[in-house]
This record gives sequence, C-alpha cells and structure tokens, in this order.
Amino acid sequence: MNISNKGISLIKGFEKLELKAYPDPATGGKPWTIGWGHTKGVKPGDRITEQQAEQFFHEDLAVFELTVNSAIKVPMTQNQFDAMVALAFNIGGPSFATSTLVKKFNAGDVRGAADEFPRWKFANCKVKNGLIKRRAAERELFLS
Repeated sequence: MNISNKGISLIKGFEKLELKAYPDPATGGKPWTIGWGHTKGVKPGDRITEQQAEQFFHEDLAVFELTVNSAIKVPMTQNQFDAMVALAFNIGGPSFATSTLVKKFNAGDVRGAADEFPRWKFANCKVKNGLIKRRAAERELFLS
C-alpha cells in the first residue's frame, strides 16, 4: 500500500516545513531535523530548498510505507495504513515494528491497537501536548 493524500495531510499538519536545520525540541540537540521532519544525515547549519524538502519527505514516506507493509501481516484499510505510517514517521521504524500496537493489530485486536496510539505521547521522558494531539488525530483516522 501507499499513503493517501489524507495521510500526507495528517503528517504535514503536525510537522512544520523548516528549510534550516533545527534541534530536536525534546533534547535540544540530536536528532537534528530539516524539511518535513527529515532527520537522516542532518547536522547544525544545514539548509535546503522547498523542492529538496519535498524530495526528502517522499523518500522518508517510502521508508515508513515499507515499514508498515512489512510489519503488518493482516489486511488493513487505507485509513489504518495512513495512521500507522504517520505514527511510524514520528516514532521511527524500529519502535513501530516492535510495538504492542503492531502485535495487537496482527492478532486481530483492532480496538486494542487503536488504544495504543495515545501511549506514544512522551519525548525525552516528558508528556508533550503536541504528541497527545497528534496521537488523537492518528487514532481517529485509524478508526474511521
């Protein structure tokens, strides 16, 4: 499966386009981020164009689409897929692939999987209001 425009809009609604590298808000340092939440190889002082940001975004999406397509072993709806790609995009592929959400979804417990979204609200051991809102939006999409 590939992410839909609805899923892309969800991710871009929570990521802010930044053309200059910035430190992770939770750590004040690594991972440095640029574009639409791109972190791979980013270092302080990096700058990119909007076109580069879009290219990075689509390359990153392809990685997280593959992550979800590989981790999920049962049929899923487009909205479920989009929500899980959005989550993986934010928490990282390894965290997503080994999550209780994936285990529950693969076991057929869709409601249990949905109830795992709100648990991913911490950054650097602190609850973040932005993550609470993001997880609520992902969960809502997942269940729709």
